[in-house]
Amino acid sequence: MSHPSPAPGHAAPRGDRRPVFPFTALVGQERMKRALVLNTINPRIGGVLIRGEKGTAKSTAVRALANLLPEIEVMPGCPFACDPRAPDTWCDACQALTPRPLPGGEGARLPSPPGRGAGGEGTFPPARRVPLVELPVGATEDRVVGTLDLERAIKQGERHFEPGLLAAANRGILYVDEVNLLNDHLVDVLLDAAAMGVNYVEREGVSVQHPAQFILVGTMNPEEGDLRPQLLDRFALAVEVEGLRTPADRAEVVRRRIAFESDPLAFAAQWEAAEAAERARILAARALLPEVRLDDRMLGLITQLCCDFEVDGLRADIVMYKTALTLAAYAGRRLVTEGDVRDAAELALLHRRRRQPFEQPALDRERLDERIQEYLERTPDGADSGGPDDEPRLEEGAEGESRGGQPRDQVFAPAPPPRPPNVAAPTPRRATAPRGRRSKAVVLPGHAPVAPVGPYVRSLVPREPRPRDWALDATLRAAAPHQRARRAAHPGASPALLLEPRDLRQKVRETRLNNLILFVVDASGSMAARDRMAAAKGAVLALLLDAYRKRDQVGLIAFRGRGADLLLPPTSSVDLAETRLRELPTGGRTPLAHGLDLARQTVERHRRSHPGTLPLLVLVSDCRANVPLVASQRDCLAEVQALGAELQRRQIAAVVIDSESGPLQLGLAVETAAALGARYLRLEELDAAKLAGAVREARA
Repeated sequence: MSHPSPAPGHAAPRGDRRPVFPFTALVGQERMKRALVLNTINPRIGGVLIRGEKGTAKSTAVRALANLLPEIEVMPGCPFACDPRAPDTWCDACQALTPRPLPGGEGARLPSPPGRGAGGEGTFPPARRVPLVELPVGATEDRVVGTLDLERAIKQGERHFEPGLLAAANRGILYVDEVNLLNDHLVDVLLDAAAMGVNYVEREGVSVQHPAQFILVGTMNPEEGDLRPQLLDRFALAVEVEGLRTPADRAEVVRRRIAFESDPLAFAAQWEAAEAAERARILAARALLPEVRLDDRMLGLITQLCCDFEVDGLRADIVMYKTALTLAAYAGRRLVTEGDVRDAAELALLHRRRRQPFEQPALDRERLDERIQEYLERTPDGADSGGPDDEPRLEEGAEGESRGGQPRDQVFAPAPPPRPPNVAAPTPRRATAPRGRRSKAVVLPGHAPVAPVGPYVRSLVPREPRPRDWALDATLRAAAPHQRARRAAHPGASPALLLEPRDLRQKVRETRLNNLILFVVDASGSMAARDRMAAAKGAVLALLLDAYRKRDQVGLIAFRGRGADLLLPPTSSVDLAETRLRELPTGGRTPLAHGLDLARQTVERHRRSHPGTLPLLVLVSDCRANVPLVASQRDCLAEVQALGAELQRRQIAAVVIDSESGPLQLGLAVETAAALGARYLRLEELDAAKLAGAVREARA
């Protein structure tokens, strides 16, 4: 039996779930909260990306927002929670009931849900909470979009669809934590569904579609890697969040969090009035939004700002238009002002401004105010909107202090990087980690721990009784020669095609594997001569550019003085690697063996947590080792040779880039490359075309 819904503008009692930290109790982070609220007022904006360091309440804000929103009316018995008052968005099952849309007045009735008679009709549609669906990083494509039972479709001629996470998120919030770690093809699927409001699932010509209108919220820590610019542009809004810097704000966060953990119900009760007021404001803004107008003068300001900040495409203009309308509605106004346009620009242009690799996304707010002021001065009745100060800029590291009378450490800026070579580690015949874009590999059924991805290259007989990835064409070819004999043996069989288990075939796909490029950089005093360190940093930057485009994981080890340091553990953030490289000082002795040993340990640790990753060691040094790994060992070259043999035994491919220059050259890098089984390259050769594919030729 259906229950009456609460009166418009009010939510049902919200104590039937475990307590959630109130949205209005969050301290600071006003831009993040505003971007989330704007999407709830106007879901057509297109979602929000929240970038920021860990511990900045990103996840807490999303969960609190879902708890804040008023309940929604749903079609009874519908697995997609279709809106009874929007028949144009109904799924096939709801449309098949030939329902009548609810006008909203008394006596309006709903059709019976599937499998229920006329007694199941009710005067009011049932209500439920706004769904919050969290998508895990390791989710498969079938889990996200849903699956079709192809065996049932072939044998019985029925379409049987198992809904996925997109179906569960319809008319709710789809939250993707660490969206930058999600496979790119899944991000494409999410963004396409969010833009169209419909999810299409097609397998071998059998297709199903269902409504998927949700607010997409992605959060990420930039230190773990970034999204491709094409994917960044698909998120309508983006905000940068930082930790609270003042002791008073941090103390208030601690007080509220401790109070919530001590008595969640009492804490929620203290904030119920604020929550109700914010909920009412959201509902009022939704009602006012259709009446808000944006005149040609403000539209001209929007397009002028997009041109001034060199934004590609027109998506930014459209997003700013929708956001400015929503900001005005949220403020209770029917006319958009230049302040609304400015706030919309801060949210829509941050991640769309054209930038070069390793350039951090930022929006010059002082320049934004200047452009707005210039535009308003060219039009009547213009006024300055004002704005906060510019973003802090990253400064270069200073020179290190000297100790014990030793020469002072120096910090060399990288030389202009040459054209990046196309490098990749040797590829195995079978792959177990279908991620990345560099090294090609074939993913055999039963070997991939995640959903099959990549183009379909051939088929084979499956090892499992119910394969996940059917090869329909190969299955039909295998069954076709036996149809006459099977018809004779089963004259009363109804299916058009008679299949047997031996006919089934499974797809074999080709994908690209992820590479770990571990840079081992010599930072000893000998690298300071003849601009060697500047050239070496430029060479590493060239390889980082290639890693940036291929989405490799990178790590950075520097050896100098009496040992080696892991400056950057393996990460997807090449921006962070570039920052560490620029700040790297030079000076001291050359502990080459320490650097190679630390590289071996780092690769082995990474392999244990990321099986299937292809490691690549890039050593940049003149290889004039003079610090032994073992104090009693006097022959540093013998240690290097032993470590090289160990790295070869562990199948760690390597490239040695010789930074030695000048008239006096010892040629030790050639011997080191031979010990590592590595390709030997000279620093000045890095811009040559012959470097393409150099590491693929290295011995594993």
